[in-house]
Amino acid sequence: MNDRQYQVLVLCTGNSARSILAEMLFNALGKGRLIAYSAGSKPAGRVNPGALEWLQQHGYSTEGLRSKSWDEFAAAGAPELDFIFTVCDNAAGEVCPIWPGKPATAHWGIPDPAHVEGDEARRAAFNKAAEQLARRIQLFLSLPIDKLDKLTLKEQLAEIGRIQD
Repeated sequence: MNDRQYQVLVLCTGNSARSILAEMLFNALGKGRLIAYSAGSKPAGRVNPGALEWLQQHGYSTEGLRSKSWDEFAAAGAPELDFIFTVCDNAAGEVCPIWPGKPATAHWGIPDPAHVEGDEARRAAFNKAAEQLARRIQLFLSLPIDKLDKLTLKEQLAEIGRIQD
């Protein structure tokens, strides 16, 4: 990556778990090279307690986190986005708003840890989701974004989304 700061939006239907984790991981791993946001097509209205627990246990501040509508990022005055990633299959299949700036998009589907039954199993599912997201984000950060044409970049983003572990 070059020195340019990129704007990233992570989408999921409810914006309560996976997209929240991805927002925080993009911001942390990007070390100022990225400004990440998250949103949902049908926001849950709250951040999932399992996501909050995982973030707090791993040293992330949860202050100010909230479940947001993707409409906030399609409105006038919204950040001009460079990249949009969907992390749930439902959001990937929905008709999205028109995004300012014509961002590159990719689907990085992650199984939903919020619906796993049992405390230990749910914690393990949140760990796995965060590990998968972190791995994909690290691969994204290693791309020479400024040197790739749009088609090659789109192909690389899609390939990263197919990585399971």
